[in-house]
Amino acid sequence: MIIRELDTQDITMIWKINEEGLPGTGKVSEDEIEKLLNYSELSLGAFDENELLGVVICLLPRTEYGSLNYAWFNKNYHDFLYVDRVAVTKNSRNQRIGSLLYEKVIAYAKELGFPIAAEVSLKPPNPDSIRFHKRHGFTEVGVLHHEEKSVTMMLRNIN
Repeated sequence: MIIRELDTQDITMIWKINEEGLPGTGKVSEDEIEKLLNYSELSLGAFDENELLGVVICLLPRTEYGSLNYAWFNKNYHDFLYVDRVAVTKNSRNQRIGSLLYEKVIAYAKELGFPIAAEVSLKPPNPDSIRFHKRHGFTEVGVLHHEEKSVTMMLRNIN
């Protein structure tokens, strides 16, 4: 398995993985994924030869990204590395791919000296993602309710 930076040639595969993760990943179009990649500070994919098995896309504060969850972190924290999405194909789950991607995110956040910010869906519930984030040292720092959705806001300090 190779972990490498994502680029525009990967957009369709990223979109397919994101679709498999719904509703937890949040619905986006291929155009929105391209914008996310342009905003991203760190976007990594785990590949088995040419097959994309998992992705993580992270942003620094104060980009033009319009997510309400991202805006919450911008309002409440000065510096952070925001995980907009982490997703693994259904057939590749429970094989440590998400953990391998997060190891890279954690190492990068340590280089920056920033905590890692993420949110996980409470409504609709995403208990697997909550367990995954807690296992990787995230703690809840708030809850955000909007429309029919609620999310737990999570932070992982780099110490």
